[in-house]
Amino acid sequence: MTQPYLADFETFSSNGGGAGPDWLPPVRRAALARFAALGFPTPRNEDWHFTSVAAIAESEFHPLPVSSGDVKPEDLAPFLFGRGDWPTFVFVNGRYAPELSAADNLPLGVRVMHLARAWRDAPDVLERHLSKIATFDEHSFTALNTAFMSDGTLVHVAKDVQADAPIHILHVVDPIAARVVMHPRHLLVVDRQASARVIESYVSLGNARYFTNAVTEIALGEGAHLAHYKIQRESQRAFHVGTTEVRQPRDSKYASFSFATGAALSRTNIYTTLEGEGAEVWMNGLYMVDGEQHVDHQTRIEHAAPNCASHEVYKGILGGASHGVFNGKVFVRPIAQKTDGKQENNNLLLSDKARIDTKPQLEIFADDVKCTHGATVGKLDALSLFYMKSRGLPAEVARRLLIYAFAADVLERLEVAEVRDALEDLTLARFTRMDEGAETAESAESAGAIRV
Repeated sequence: MTQPYLADFETFSSNGGGAGPDWLPPVRRAALARFAALGFPTPRNEDWHFTSVAAIAESEFHPLPVSSGDVKPEDLAPFLFGRGDWPTFVFVNGRYAPELSAADNLPLGVRVMHLARAWRDAPDVLERHLSKIATFDEHSFTALNTAFMSDGTLVHVAKDVQADAPIHILHVVDPIAARVVMHPRHLLVVDRQASARVIESYVSLGNARYFTNAVTEIALGEGAHLAHYKIQRESQRAFHVGTTEVRQPRDSKYASFSFATGAALSRTNIYTTLEGEGAEVWMNGLYMVDGEQHVDHQTRIEHAAPNCASHEVYKGILGGASHGVFNGKVFVRPIAQKTDGKQENNNLLLSDKARIDTKPQLEIFADDVKCTHGATVGKLDALSLFYMKSRGLPAEVARRLLIYAFAADVLERLEVAEVRDALEDLTLARFTRMDEGAETAESAESAGAIRV
């Protein structure tokens, strides 16, 4: 059902359409027209074969007409990784919240601002990159986001500048946002020989049912380095679709980490093109779901230049009747000789009802390459569990330690210690809840067997 979004766009446009420069309204109109033509994707689309977005398409979500929310500074503490001194830009229910944000520690040469200010203070940067990297010709959700883009963040790191402190973009949703749709749009620009670390968090203070449709565009200069962490911990009744697109010129380095535990249905797309010789990318991720959650990761690494490398490791832990999807593609063009590409997806199923559809892919049109890919799906190793129990560990402790060890391998790749420690704690807590659910179900089954 696209009609509600088309009607909301007319209201959005008549109220100023998020303002901006003269070149922006035609882009928004073109994006809306493309969304209307494409409609919502269906499982007939190969890239969405295992994920149905009918729950989104058949529901009505509307933008908040004005800024609203009841979020206090103390509410943010659990999501700040213990570092309230980092530059932090907060959005509440999709709208920038200056009273909760702080950017006092930005070094010279680093600009961070919300889009409403960036239209005025950095129009050249926006015109050069915005909607040029994450194009909407083939992607419905990107087209929808582009039509409504009005709030988000510009991060611009100037040439040769090293931004030491991580920059945190924090999206918070409270119960006021029930049945609301949000379209955050972020642009991260790291110029030649510069470096930065950016954390993009999506969290919820309640259990509202809402829809987040986020797009992040990343433009790197030659020799630039960017570590980008996306953390999705939304309401268990929410829907989340997030797309990140990157362009990497010569000798640029991009490290991506996706952590997904929230939402009833979530989809994370991460696409990068290695356009210059010597570019390198690391894509890592961890997803943990239970109940009836559905989590989907789609990655695409396009090798478009010689002597580039890509490294990809995603791990999934699925309990209850949850469903995971991983679809990763490494595409090597004929010009991309000396490509070194590695892709791996490993999944751990904690119940008989949990399932995973995994599809790592290689499309190689060059001769001189080293490319590998693989996927595993399994349960906890019975022999390891028996060994730990034989050494005196209780069964539930042994089980949690084995699950944690499975996740720790990918978590250890995070270079920001505060983020790594916090996600390790979240992981342990998640396993405890999963185990408690499993133990309750086992007890119920045992009780049923006794009654029979």
